[in-house]
Amino acid sequence: MTPESILVLKNAGPKGAPGMPEAGYLPIPQKLARAGVKDMVRISDARMSGTAFGTIVLHVTPEAAVGGPLALVETGDRIRLSVKERKLDLLVSDALLSKRRATWTPVVPPERGYRKLYLDHVLQADAGCDFDFLNRGAIPQQIE
Repeated sequence: MTPESILVLKNAGPKGAPGMPEAGYLPIPQKLARAGVKDMVRISDARMSGTAFGTIVLHVTPEAAVGGPLALVETGDRIRLSVKERKLDLLVSDALLSKRRATWTPVVPPERGYRKLYLDHVLQADAGCDFDFLNRGAIPQQIE
């Protein structure tokens, strides 16, 4: 790991953790912090409080647990971040990504219970992590 490395935390989103815990603040690894590194790019499908600092990309959607782009990231991959273009690029060939996608398997929810309800219906971070059946568009308007 070098100061140019990008740290990736995946499977910490609404379905992956589950519940999207406050885990997005990835500290600088001690060996780099001791060498004076104060910031490095960190990327996650998790969330964090507003008290953390640095170059951190959070709430990546769709999250890794449902097959989003972070699911296919592996150690040693190159990633390009352009804040100006609001864009993240995984610099891996389409052939290799296809191979990884073919071996990726989603988490299978239990057959019943609250966890099944949650995993079947929770929305991604960009849609508010609410239940899809509570979405305003899905609820009939009240007759006055």
